[in-house]
Amino acid sequence: MMENNSTSVAAAFEMLLEEIEAEIDFVNQVGARAFERRDYDKAKEAIERAKQLTDFRDKANALRREWESLFTREEDEEDTEAQATRRNLGRLRRGQRTREEAYYRPILEALQALGGSAQVNDVLDHVLETMRNTLRDVDFEPLTSDPDMPRWKNTAQWARNSMVKQGLLRNDSPRGVWQISAAGARFLRDGGG
Repeated sequence: MMENNSTSVAAAFEMLLEEIEAEIDFVNQVGARAFERRDYDKAKEAIERAKQLTDFRDKANALRREWESLFTREEDEEDTEAQATRRNLGRLRRGQRTREEAYYRPILEALQALGGSAQVNDVLDHVLETMRNTLRDVDFEPLTSDPDMPRWKNTAQWARNSMVKQGLLRNDSPRGVWQISAAGARFLRDGGG
């Protein structure tokens, strides 16, 4: 049997993605301050930088998914002795944050329950209620870049962006409103995720 460090690499991807998100949040704050000061050139620079960082984050996320697809296997295959010998390359505090994809179904179910379309906060309230027992302690910690933003809420919003790109949510919904797409309804109906 070949041993691998897929778990350690997955943890490294999670840390990388979280750091990229923190950098995007920082750039957003710089841009918002520039906009408030009416320094539109600086605000425009921040928008372009945030777009570059978001594109990079999407590439890193795609690489993480590709990596994980190389090591898909039944959880029962790996015994506890093999797990104990794996290296730990510095996981997030008290375990990793809940992965973005884990939010897909709860977001879609919330939208379905809310009539297919709803304000962001209404969706997130439903998502929190659904995921409360599966979220980890680290998910409830605030982002270092925004002490008022719990990590779970930030991850859910990133999940929404990914879901729009995958066609599960509509990309033409009004600002502040999330809307399920036909593909998202099929995802739920067919048991996707």
